[in-house]
Amino acid sequence: MRLVFMGTPDFAVASLSALVEAGFDVVGVVTAADKPAGRGQKLQESAVKQYAVAKGIKVLQPLKLKDPEFITELKALNADLQVVVAFRMLPEVVWNMPAKGTINLHGSLLPQYRGAAPINHAIINGEKESGVTTFFLKHEIDTGDVIFSASVPIGDTETAGELHDQLMNVGAELLVKTVKAIEEGNYEEQPQPQHEELKHAPKIFKENCLIDWNQPARTIYNMIRGLSPYPTAFTRLNDKTLKVFRAELEEKETGISPGGFLSDGKTFLKFAAKDGFIKLTDLQYEGKKRMSTEEFLRGYRIESGA
Repeated sequence: MRLVFMGTPDFAVASLSALVEAGFDVVGVVTAADKPAGRGQKLQESAVKQYAVAKGIKVLQPLKLKDPEFITELKALNADLQVVVAFRMLPEVVWNMPAKGTINLHGSLLPQYRGAAPINHAIINGEKESGVTTFFLKHEIDTGDVIFSASVPIGDTETAGELHDQLMNVGAELLVKTVKAIEEGNYEEQPQPQHEELKHAPKIFKENCLIDWNQPARTIYNMIRGLSPYPTAFTRLNDKTLKVFRAELEEKETGISPGGFLSDGKTFLKFAAKDGFIKLTDLQYEGKKRMSTEEFLRGYRIESGA
């Protein structure tokens, strides 16, 4: 069975690597165009492209997925099945091309958390469980019939980055299982369950990352975990941005207004929320590197402010 793989970030590399290691015939990879990055604005290849080039797999990098030249090149690969992991929305002319269709690996237990940021939103919402799902693509995004799914627990202190790595590996295994089942014709598609309340996972923008200290402490704590390490929750300290990668939750009476903070100037810095404190442990002050709170306080004089 000839496979074309579509994906861009590290999350997708684990799946591509698992398919290659399992012996599947990956005849081509479709990934994002090279983009300028860093101070020197050098062109940066996607993680998937770097892997594909190292393995000698043909790479296509269309700017537009309806481009006639790209469609011609894709058809010439003569794929039996297309596999999509962490890519962008495909037009029907692309996903409907192979005889066996196009499957997607999604980082949630569908139908919950359809959208671009399922891992972040699951933690932001305080979920205790997440997972991955494979399904066939159809017109509406993330709505296709489920082939397989696998669940993983979410720890009380787990960040989006840690859950990402868990799901990346579980997802790669599930994808290999899915492709084998399709190759053997040994699977049964299931319509996604109907839920009264669907939780969505839209793309996260910078304005979504500003901490509102009037919120309950647990809500803020989950937000910090769900946005770490990227795009990162932040607050303002002396008119500068203070990013928060990790924190501890203290649900107790604060005695100060939300947004006020306490510090001994040496070992701790904690901000008051509506009903408790958020004690910062891993942070980055504007213009500085990421560091522990103790390191930060050694080089920055701070006085508690209510």
